[in-house]
Amino acid sequence: MLIKWIITALLLVILYQLFYALFVMLKGAEKSKNMSKILGKRVIFSLIVVLCITLSSQAGLFNFNPKPNSKSHTQTQTNIATQHQQNANTKQLPETQNVD
Repeated sequence: MLIKWIITALLLVILYQLFYALFVMLKGAEKSKNMSKILGKRVIFSLIVVLCITLSSQAGLFNFNPKPNSKSHTQTQTNIATQHQQNANTKQLPETQNVD
């Protein structure tokens, strides 16, 4: 349970740094070096969050949703349409009459 609080706190810090960098960016160009440091910290905190989630899932601290049973899907075809002769010729053939 403690790991979930830690991850939540790190995500909130990431959001704070993201909006703070936006504020610095809108403030002016003289602080662009400061903004790059803030965004760099955000990337490091994001990496820490991903590592925490990965390591805690490997350690069994998280119970993710289980995978569904992978049964092969069988499809049955019902013959509800009448069969017709297929022809590659798309021209309409003229009707012929037998004259006796």
